[in-house]
Amino acid sequence: MARVYNFSAGPSMLPEEVLKTAAAEMLDYHGCGQSVMEMSHRSKEFDEIIKSAEALLRELMNIPENYKVLFLQGGASTQFAAIPLNFMNGSGKADYVITGNWANKAFQEAQLYGDAKAVASSKDKTYSYIPKLSRDMFRQDADYAYICMNNTIYGTVYHEIPDTGDVELFADISSCFLSEPLDVSRFGLVYGGAQKNIAPAGLTIVIVREDLLGKARDITPSMLNYKIHADADSLYNTPPCYTIYICKLVLEWLKSIGGLEEISRRNHAKAKLLYDFLDESKLFRGTAAPEDRSLMNVPFVTGDADLDAKFVKEAKEHGLVNLKGHRSVGGMRASIYNAMPIEGVQALVDFMKQFESENS
Repeated sequence: MARVYNFSAGPSMLPEEVLKTAAAEMLDYHGCGQSVMEMSHRSKEFDEIIKSAEALLRELMNIPENYKVLFLQGGASTQFAAIPLNFMNGSGKADYVITGNWANKAFQEAQLYGDAKAVASSKDKTYSYIPKLSRDMFRQDADYAYICMNNTIYGTVYHEIPDTGDVELFADISSCFLSEPLDVSRFGLVYGGAQKNIAPAGLTIVIVREDLLGKARDITPSMLNYKIHADADSLYNTPPCYTIYICKLVLEWLKSIGGLEEISRRNHAKAKLLYDFLDESKLFRGTAAPEDRSLMNVPFVTGDADLDAKFVKEAKEHGLVNLKGHRSVGGMRASIYNAMPIEGVQALVDFMKQFESENS
């Protein structure tokens, strides 16, 4: 069977070059006679893998030396509790901007541990835009301010990093990780699940400034204490070894094509192709505010639930899969992460044109 174009919001498609390399190395990784799936996380072979992955990530993202890179388990959602446990321990205050389900879940979790405040929200319009923010909206004695950089469900993204004054800014970057250059030094911490742009599900990457570590409250479980993981070089317990290996392969692929500058160029071209069609279409319309549109996730609707369902069904028959939108938005959603080639987006647009001509 021919490979399909997979528009899933995550786990998402991986670069074919990466899959072919992983397949070739499945039984014997670099002559060691075993698969990465089988090897000890204390072995010299895996030590090279995890160190190479970190070095590549630092190079591609230009991560400053005073930041720690952690390869963790538990998914991005585990960080909703880990962040207040580690950092909401000064004034006991934290400010959250609510731009979707994941930001709201993080906010609700933080409320269990201190004075978490929602300083802005776009819930009034089904999270279809990014609220306008200013420094005076954030409490300057807050321990941190928190945003979800790209909102997978609703197709919005911060095109500018908010000015929070002297308050440390933390960000969930799960669904825009490595999609374009990001100035890590503007943040105290960024983190994300790897299953969108980096690797299969099972790996979460946390990038945190060193001076913020070591302030976790006493009740913090060891597995949620970032300093423990930092001190152990992400080997406090058995990490998700195979997922880190795939991460390394993806990072090598990114470097080989020209890094984040080149992938950003490709992502902008893909997004423009799809958004330009949506803006011209008489049947389909995008649901996100144009000024806040995501490069990675593009929700769209026809306005007719039955017609939406027909589109998703027929698209699958044309090798365009996982286009059904999230239940809170409805319609369709095309996630066009790094590994989606522009040919896939062109195939989607071509089918949308055909569908529109047959159903208008």
